Amino acid sequence: RAGAAARPPAPRARGGACVAAAGTSGEGASGECRVLPLPRSGQGLRELSSQKKFDEIKKANQAAAKKLVEDQFSSSSEDDEEDAEVKQGKILAKTFTIYTSQTDGDASELERTRQYMNEAFQSGAMTCLICIASVKRNQAVWSCCGCFCIFHLVCIQKWAKDSLFLVSSPLTDDDFGKKDYPWPCPKCRFEYKRSETPSRYYCYCGKVENPTLDPWLVPHSCGQICEREFKPSCGHKCLLLCHPGPCPPCPKMVTTTCHCKKAKPVARRCSAKEWSCRLPCGRTLPCGQHACENSCHAGDCQPCPRVSKQRCICGRQTAERLCASPQWQCDQVCGKPLPCGNHTCEQVCHAGPCGDCPRSGKRSCPCEKSKFTLPCTEDVPTCGDSCDKVLECGIHKCSQRCHRGPCEICRQEVEKQCRCGKHTKRMPCHKPYLCETKCTKIRDCQKHQCRRKCCSGNCPPCDQVCGRTLGCRNHKCPSGCHRGSCNPCPETVDVKCNCGKTVIKVPCGRERTIKPPKCKQLCSRPPTCHHSTQEKHYCHFGRCPPCRQSCQKTLTCGHLCPVSCHDEALVKQTGLHQSAGPWEQPSEPAFIQTALPCPPCEVPIPVECLGQHEVSPLPCHSANPYSCKRLCGRLLDCQNHTCMKECHLVTKLNGSADGKKAGPECSQCEEECTKSRPSGCPHRCVLPCHPGDCPSCLQMLKIKCHCKLSVLYIECLKLTCADLKEKELLISCKNQCPKELPCGHRCKEICHSGSCPLNCSQKVKLRCLCKRLKKEIQCSKIQEGQVSLECDALCKEMKRKASEIKEAEAKAAIEEEKRRQQAELEAFENRLKGRRKNKRRKDEVEVEQSSWQKYKNLIMLPMFGVAVVMV
Repeated sequence: RAGAAARPPAPRARGGACVAAAGTSGEGASGECRVLPLPRSGQGLRELSSQKKFDEIKKANQAAAKKLVEDQFSSSSEDDEEDAEVKQGKILAKTFTIYTSQTDGDASELERTRQYMNEAFQSGAMTCLICIASVKRNQAVWSCCGCFCIFHLVCIQKWAKDSLFLVSSPLTDDDFGKKDYPWPCPKCRFEYKRSETPSRYYCYCGKVENPTLDPWLVPHSCGQICEREFKPSCGHKCLLLCHPGPCPPCPKMVTTTCHCKKAKPVARRCSAKEWSCRLPCGRTLPCGQHACENSCHAGDCQPCPRVSKQRCICGRQTAERLCASPQWQCDQVCGKPLPCGNHTCEQVCHAGPCGDCPRSGKRSCPCEKSKFTLPCTEDVPTCGDSCDKVLECGIHKCSQRCHRGPCEICRQEVEKQCRCGKHTKRMPCHKPYLCETKCTKIRDCQKHQCRRKCCSGNCPPCDQVCGRTLGCRNHKCPSGCHRGSCNPCPETVDVKCNCGKTVIKVPCGRERTIKPPKCKQLCSRPPTCHHSTQEKHYCHFGRCPPCRQSCQKTLTCGHLCPVSCHDEALVKQTGLHQSAGPWEQPSEPAFIQTALPCPPCEVPIPVECLGQHEVSPLPCHSANPYSCKRLCGRLLDCQNHTCMKECHLVTKLNGSADGKKAGPECSQCEEECTKSRPSGCPHRCVLPCHPGDCPSCLQMLKIKCHCKLSVLYIECLKLTCADLKEKELLISCKNQCPKELPCGHRCKEICHSGSCPLNCSQKVKLRCLCKRLKKEIQCSKIQEGQVSLECDALCKEMKRKASEIKEAEAKAAIEEEKRRQQAELEAFENRLKGRRKNKRRKDEVEVEQSSWQKYKNLIMLPMFGVAVVMV
């Protein structure tokens, strides 16, 4: 404001043109405006204003980003429902894994804990009863150990502080702090000490401070094993992962006996270790006469239920009474004479002696100043002294003489002060004095005055109703007028689905922000299209989803429309609004709901093409004769070729039903005759393409005979019409076959086809193995190996002698070789002896050596064709 006040007014330029001062936005100024520079002070104000706007925009963006992140991870975020349910199921299974492993998969005891965990996941189910707001995943919370309700940490700290202040505010400075006043839970009123006021954010089990946000864990959980003591304590600890709500019953197995200790110990769950064997208890009842007939039970036995005749205490009357209460009193006065002999006992039915007479011994006068010893038959007289008993006023004494009965009221006149201490008056002592002055002090609610007449200063609590609107904005506080915040609204509101069959209870005030529950009932609204029934879908708010059933309307062709229902199709409207110029922003397109006509029928109808080649399924709306683009293929008049035109319409003549015969629209054959000729005829037909068989061929063929030596000229008709034997004779030149048989002889047959016969009839000479015997035999028998000529005894004898001669020659050759080698060895040794002649003694006698000793030092080994000598 100071900057705005210091800013000079903007002067107007000539001609009505505006001048925008620096620091203004200039928004809406036309092209005639111009900016005038300001002095330095104005420039500084503009920079400060710009910086301030920048900071505001920055803070707004940061707040928006923070809110986006909180909404992303809050318990009320709208994730995909199916994925959220699958993810929630996995987290619950992971939390219960250790517990169910101890119970063999039995999770019946986990229903209460499962309910708390489902509320932790459900959007809007976790609500802080103090601020009536959703508890998000990333907010610090505190859980009550009595009702397990979850509150914001900041809210419960403020609640505890306000509660302690309200309790301790009426105390004086001397009494303040001497007593540890508790503060209650907002929901269950469980009391906590001042020292138990939460100051830090912990997980449910209390192990981890400020647990990290993990989407795969229960919100506000640390993910570790709970390990809290079970209630009632059994010595074991909770096996679930850190979880909200109460711990389930102990799943451990223990060995325990029944209540009456008669049965043998059995293994049972620790949470159900107290059990009954169903046998009679048998313990002696307090009456001392009967035994307990109830089945095995816990605790003390019940009173004896039997009835018996019992006497009263004095013994005068007898009555049937419960055995459990044997002592009873009748309504008769005792009446027994007392020891004085003058009076009787006035006590009602009693036990034991009646005692002494109450009028015996020393007795006091009514004022209790004098004592007399008189017989019990005489009354005590008055002493005659003044009574002097303190009257009801507590100040004055009775002025009458000693008298029997109560003293009369105090009648003395005194100066009395009223209860508030503002007025005095002289009046009888027994009358109270209250002035008419109304108290103006403020009561403990700090809102209303006491307004009580003649108040003593200790004003009573305010008796008016608070009446302030609670946080739910629906109800008013029904409590007495008080200081501080009102308690949360105790009411709950039913949030229903659209059909009202699914209901959830939420704290009052949350019904406007929480999402309606998911209803599993089918939607019961009538269909809005032409169908009699709508598709099955669950209960919902708003419009029903578009009908996805088949249209099934009858089309003009007689078929039913197969597309989805289009009675309520959204159609975009165009051309309704024309922009005034390019500067105008385009408006969002408008959609209207209207019924669309059925599309063309797409039912496939079999349709034959023009040339009757195929039958194709075509949509019903375009089912007309068509060309398949193939060749016509009908047989022309030549009966050899087909029509090469593209598929076309053919007119049937003379009612012919043959679908393969060419019509007048087909092409005419202009080809030569291409029919196959008889086997062996290489000539073409002389006629153009024609039906039927071709005429006989009269041309001559030049062909070689079977032996390929002679050339023959034969008429083509004779050759093609002849059978195999006739063809064999026609092609033969009638000369001897020049071919050579495998045996080396010439074939004796006349010119023929194929290979020559192998039965050679030529005579050949056959000799034995030694070539001495010989015999003439037919060549074919020798080739077949049917005949052989064996050597006789003379041949064998000659063969033996020849072998002996060969052996003798071989031995002679060996001996000759040995002699030659011996001679060479001796010559070699003689040369060696000549060199050592001077060294030897003349009288040395030579000893003849054996053949081995002579040649053992000379060994010749043939290796790779080379003689190697080893010494």
